[in-house]
Amino acid sequence: MQPIDLTAAHWVYLAGVIVIIATMVMRKNIVVPAVIATFLTAFAFSDSIVTAIASIFNASLVAAKELFNIFLIIALVTAMLGGLRQMGADRLMITPFRKIMRSPTSSFIILAVVTYVISLFFWPTPAVPLVGAVLIPVAIRAGLSPMSVGMVIAIAGQGMALSSDYVMKVAPGISAKAAGIDVDGVADKSLILSLIVGGVAVVITWLMQRRTWRAPSAELLTEWENEADRHVESSDTTAGDNHASGEIEVVSAGGGTAGHSATRSAGASGGSGDTPSGSRGSTGTAVIDPAPPANGGADGEPSNKARIFACLVPLAYLAFIVYLVLGKIGVVPSLEGGDAAAMVGGIAALLLFAVCAADEPSKFLETTADHLVDGLVFAFKAMGIVLPIAGFFLIGSSDYAAEILGLPDDATGPAFLFDLVNAAQSHLPNIPIVTSFGVLIVGLVAGLDGSGFSGLPLTGALAGALAPGSGMDPATLAAIGQMGNIWSGGGTLVAWSSLVAVAGFARVPVLSLARKCFVPVMSGLIIATVIATYLL
Repeated sequence: MQPIDLTAAHWVYLAGVIVIIATMVMRKNIVVPAVIATFLTAFAFSDSIVTAIASIFNASLVAAKELFNIFLIIALVTAMLGGLRQMGADRLMITPFRKIMRSPTSSFIILAVVTYVISLFFWPTPAVPLVGAVLIPVAIRAGLSPMSVGMVIAIAGQGMALSSDYVMKVAPGISAKAAGIDVDGVADKSLILSLIVGGVAVVITWLMQRRTWRAPSAELLTEWENEADRHVESSDTTAGDNHASGEIEVVSAGGGTAGHSATRSAGASGGSGDTPSGSRGSTGTAVIDPAPPANGGADGEPSNKARIFACLVPLAYLAFIVYLVLGKIGVVPSLEGGDAAAMVGGIAALLLFAVCAADEPSKFLETTADHLVDGLVFAFKAMGIVLPIAGFFLIGSSDYAAEILGLPDDATGPAFLFDLVNAAQSHLPNIPIVTSFGVLIVGLVAGLDGSGFSGLPLTGALAGALAPGSGMDPATLAAIGQMGNIWSGGGTLVAWSSLVAVAGFARVPVLSLARKCFVPVMSGLIIATVIATYLL
């Protein structure tokens, strides 16, 4: 590789990364450091105060465009579930799952298995809304804490399934091509390492979070829903590690009473505190309300319309899963990645229309719009904090830097992050264990831009170049780099990635979720790298 000429802007960007990581370690909010780092990086690159100031806005705008698909899916599914709750269908929809998800432990295991299987075949993008719409409310009722739910879904889906990508083999294909080796070798090693990392992370998560679990109760869902109407920022900046003291971290769902305290004793009975009374119904995920639904039948029994939609919604998404499976075997046109996610959102929108039309035909247009507004408010109030953070890391990628820095359309933007990693790799000694951890660290750093696959060409190329001198199998090194890149940027360690979707459906602060995942995931990566170096 040709030597990289690092400029002042590179070093300013690196300093920004270090400050942001240090701020996260100190459990402080990183929005202000991210904005200041964006400003200074742009100024160091352009020597223009105008460009530097404009880059603050441009960075968030570019990040919003990249993440808006996730925001919109959260909004549409949340709006649909708000309509179901108003009808009373949500209580019926999740009733069958109570038979198998009767305790926190069983719910934890089922969430992990279902998320992993769906994500392995269809990627986590459509998997998270599917799991969030149906299984998360049941898990909360069974006693799992919202943070436990978010962690297990992120680890099983965005981490374990995506890091191997064993079915679609997009990630192993990129790594293998860059390393100049066979894709099947990388895929097989990646599958083994992903299971090791995921297994270790899941076990540590179980050990860390089990003290936050509670006895199953319908009141837990009501409490979760009411708490979701609190302000996200209060939760993230004041709650910190509230699970240590038996409290629950929550995020804002909009339409409620923002500004209240973000925590509440986990020992509370559930429905007795600070219930918002001025909102237009619920923006929320399906909830079993101890009180009968407003539109129920005689003696509080659910209406026939509620029964119909309680069956229709799961069947609609089951049909979608069947379609995806048929697409894999070539029976129907296949849907992957963004197309599959778009289908999830489109189905949610159509079901919302149907629910509102059936529930209150005379107010169909108004109630539909209200639920959509509530869903969008929830998505942006809960997740919007990541936009300026994501903007800083996107300025380090050549794919986005030109737009953020206001360069001409045909200009190639600087690649601050890639250049820094590329410059550091030349200092790696040819010792197997050092080489392995060097490639892992390169993958972790390359994933800081929030894209799980962007650093794979770099780690793959490093694997091919360093393997002969270190005496290691290039497929093993490529798989190690792939683990670092995807577990970091794919949605477990950085909050400005698809982890946004997981946090949105679990209703926990995304920055807190990323911090909670750090110890389990890094422990798994370290153990897997050692095993790969000496046994694979």
